Amino acid sequence: MEYRLPSIPTVDQVQVEARAASFQKRSIKKSSKRAALDLIIRMTDLTTLEGMDTPGKVRMLCQKARTPHVENPDIPSVAAVCVYPTMVSIAKEALKGTSIHVAAVATAFPSGQSFLPIRTEEVRQTVAQGADEIDMVINRGAFLSGDYNTVYNEIVAFKEACGPAHLKV
Repeated sequence: MEYRLPSIPTVDQVQVEARAASFQKRSIKKSSKRAALDLIIRMTDLTTLEGMDTPGKVRMLCQKARTPHVENPDIPSVAAVCVYPTMVSIAKEALKGTSIHVAAVATAFPSGQSFLPIRTEEVRQTVAQGADEIDMVINRGAFLSGDYNTVYNEIVAFKEACGPAHLKV
C-alpha cells in the first residue's frame, strides 16, 4: 500500500509563544488542581527499560503502580506499567486483579533496526504473553531516508500482529 506524507502546516511561532504566556498567568483552583493531578496520575505509564531489569524490579514497579503513595491511599493508580517483552508475564501476574494495563516495547526497541519478520513475531509473542499495549518504534532508517511507504506498511503489519492489543507508535 502506498502512503503519501501529508504536507505539514507551518507553526505560527508568535501565536504559540503568546498562548504559552497566557497559561503562565492562570491560577488553577484547589478542586480543579486536585482533579487535574488525579487525571495526570491515571494517564501515566510507569516504565522500566534498563539492561539490568529483573523480575524483582518489575514486581516492585508494579507495586508502586498499584499504590503510588503508601501514606495517601486516595492517590489513584497509574494507567500502565511498561516493560520489556520478556517481563510482560511477570508484570501481568503482579497486576492481577487491578485495572492497570501492561505495556511493552517491541519492534526492536529502541532503534527499530531489525528484519520485519523478527519485529512482527516479537509483537505477536509479546501480546501472547499478555501485553495490553505495544509501544513500537518505527524503522528510523527508512523514515530518515524518506521511505515513508515502508514505515507505513510496517505499522500496518504490526497493528495486524497486535490483534486485540493497542498499538502506540
